[in-house]
Amino acid sequence: MTRTAIVTGAARGIGAATAIRLAADGCAVAVLDLDEAACADTVQAITDAGGQALAVGADVSDAAAVAAAVDRIAAELGAPTILVNNAGIIRDNLLFKMTEDDWDLVLSVHLRGAFLMSRAVQKHQVDASWGRIVNLSSTSALGNRGQANYSAAKAGMQGLTKTLAIELGRYGVTANAIAPGFIVTDMTRATAERMGVGFDEFVEHMAKEVPVGRAGAPDDIAAAAAFFCSEEASFVSGQVLYVAGGPTA
Repeated sequence: MTRTAIVTGAARGIGAATAIRLAADGCAVAVLDLDEAACADTVQAITDAGGQALAVGADVSDAAAVAAAVDRIAAELGAPTILVNNAGIIRDNLLFKMTEDDWDLVLSVHLRGAFLMSRAVQKHQVDASWGRIVNLSSTSALGNRGQANYSAAKAGMQGLTKTLAIELGRYGVTANAIAPGFIVTDMTRATAERMGVGFDEFVEHMAKEVPVGRAGAPDDIAAAAAFFCSEEASFVSGQVLYVAGGPTA
């Protein structure tokens, strides 16, 4: 049986790697991002490997756009029963410099987006008596200088995950969160630019702080997501898995 999966923020980075991995595992994958055209490379990678994918443009913080996107996916790929809420942005700054817009935008994309997507997809999961929700948190949920908005959003993702697990478990739906540590992506490249540091130097510095001695890659997160989305993970729900190369708390 082919499952239909939605991965948000899947044009690049962790989202792209996760979409490609789920397709390799046999899912039909909706590659969702703000700009539909930006999803082309991920879709191409999936189809070149013999998989099935659909590019979908939608603002996950817009309820009408989310509803329309999920309806389109259900019509074109099949009812979605796997959801990976990965879409996110950063607007880093120290508290006294952070604007209300910086706060609202980050919370809206990460947390409101995950809520809206989960609400839209859960009806398909409940109808199927089977579902998987994976929310992307972060080690920043434990606190990180210059990221009051991002840290709050990522901590919120953990609370949302545990509540979804409680509410949806009786319908055969699991919900889990992944909290990545330092992963080499465009987002961490932007962090290095904000700090005025060369990216290679930044990666080398961060890797020294990781017990396993290297920075993480998007495929490391995709592997964890693949487990949570698997049949074998049916008794794992409401958990937060730190994929960070070593202890974080």
